[in-house]
Amino acid sequence: MDKTDLVLSLLLLANSRTSFRELGEKTGLSVPAVHKRIQALRDAGVLRAFTARVSMFSLNAITILILGKSEAAPIEGVHEKLGAHESVYWVTHAGGNYLVVGAYLRSISEMDACVAFVKAEAKMPDPTVAIVSLFPSPAEAPLTRLDYRIIAALHKDSRIPISEVAEKVGVSAKTASRRLSRMVANALVELSVEWYPDAANDIMTFYQLYLRPGTDARTAGARLLNKYGPNVLFFYAFSNLPNLIVTMVWTPSMRELKEIQAGFESEGLFENIVPNVLYTGYIFDTWRDTLLMENAKAADGRG
Repeated sequence: MDKTDLVLSLLLLANSRTSFRELGEKTGLSVPAVHKRIQALRDAGVLRAFTARVSMFSLNAITILILGKSEAAPIEGVHEKLGAHESVYWVTHAGGNYLVVGAYLRSISEMDACVAFVKAEAKMPDPTVAIVSLFPSPAEAPLTRLDYRIIAALHKDSRIPISEVAEKVGVSAKTASRRLSRMVANALVELSVEWYPDAANDIMTFYQLYLRPGTDARTAGARLLNKYGPNVLFFYAFSNLPNLIVTMVWTPSMRELKEIQAGFESEGLFENIVPNVLYTGYIFDTWRDTLLMENAKAADGRG
């Protein structure tokens, strides 16, 4: 990948139904050039699916990260064991047998059991458990039965035309478009992609950034995004660990990675900076996917 491919990927991660025209406007590319790049990313295995799911806001669900060194030997195959849990959506291997495990929880009451599972299967004796702080959601607007069917129609191919969605759910294209636009506006649907940047042989680095006392996590994270984007892909702040943010950094070379880390160190925001170069990552379906399909089936009158 180059930085243009990276920006295209980030735009699709944020909204996988963004049109080629809009992607072109945001990257300075022609529509044919956008199409060619996206197809190349798909052919390379970087983009593997365009997805739609009920949003975490709509579900009032919780995201956690479980971080730590695995003592499993060999570590190969551990991701499959972890991915068998209905809450685990992401497993990434880093240097030194370090693992980053992402999980979606219906409620905080599920956390202890999920963490215990990861500790046992990954042989991770001393994990750090971080509860992701969600940004405030728009006004509540509950999903209808039709909404579930529309999301299910887009579930594993969120770029299909709205006319095809309408045909699948048995409504007019105008109605399907209006309902989808409402869901997007109210953050009820998550339109994204399954993104595997390790397939491009670039360098992905997971940073744990420990804040100096008095430093606001969201202000620090926003500063990194603004100053070092698009190399800095995103950041997470945590409700239970206010002195920590984590971020993912993409670079095409170790030289550029060293330059970005030097930049982080010069910001004066962090007491400690811990980088982990990521080797490979895996994405899994979870209870969110099962719930979507069950609700869509029930709404369709077949269950």
